[in-house]
Amino acid sequence: MSEACISCKNIKRGFPTADQMFWALKGVTLTADRGRLTILKGRSGSGKTTLINILGALDYPTEGEVSFGGRELSKLSENARDSIRREQMGFVFQSVALVSMMTAYENVEFGMRISGRFNSSVAERKKRAERMLALVGLSQRMKHLPQELSGGEQQRVAIARAIAHNPGIIFADEPTAELDTNTGLQVVKIFKDLIEAEGVTVLMTTHDPGFLDIADRVYELEDGELTDG
Repeated sequence: MSEACISCKNIKRGFPTADQMFWALKGVTLTADRGRLTILKGRSGSGKTTLINILGALDYPTEGEVSFGGRELSKLSENARDSIRREQMGFVFQSVALVSMMTAYENVEFGMRISGRFNSSVAERKKRAERMLALVGLSQRMKHLPQELSGGEQQRVAIARAIAHNPGIIFADEPTAELDTNTGLQVVKIFKDLIEAEGVTVLMTTHDPGFLDIADRVYELEDGELTDG
């Protein structure tokens, strides 16, 4: 039986408007199993990013609970949430947000330093960063700056950066949206390879139905509600 890495129950997120509450999420309940690729499918505006932000401790739900590592995130202090986010979670976004003046290797190594993990040994951190870049197929490109890399290569650097500090879960919000289908499939395959190699959990959002067969589990979100999963 699979073990839950992160789960949420009856998540609602409302935003006050001039005369009423707009509900971006309307009672969402889901589970992402440990060591699995879970895909959250939905069109733009369906609430995917809002849900990812709540699960990733970047935002609070208006109602409901999020459980990660046996702890209810909304009940923790901001410092505790920051520590969990920095040390135990990795993030990959549609915009790769690489530091333009740093090489691929330096971007990954810098992310490890920010996380506070692997800081006791420079040699260990170097070995880990190089291994992560090798896992995403960039051993020969690690000394290149972001502007010298293709869009797919930049996203692979972002993935290596997200996994390098050995988090329990990676949140990937539309990581293939700006890539062509072929490159997008390569990126999703990298997630599957990392799950096999590192035992990490991946929760990914997409609006592209072409990736669904690769997932271990698929949820579909429409207008803030789960319609399948």
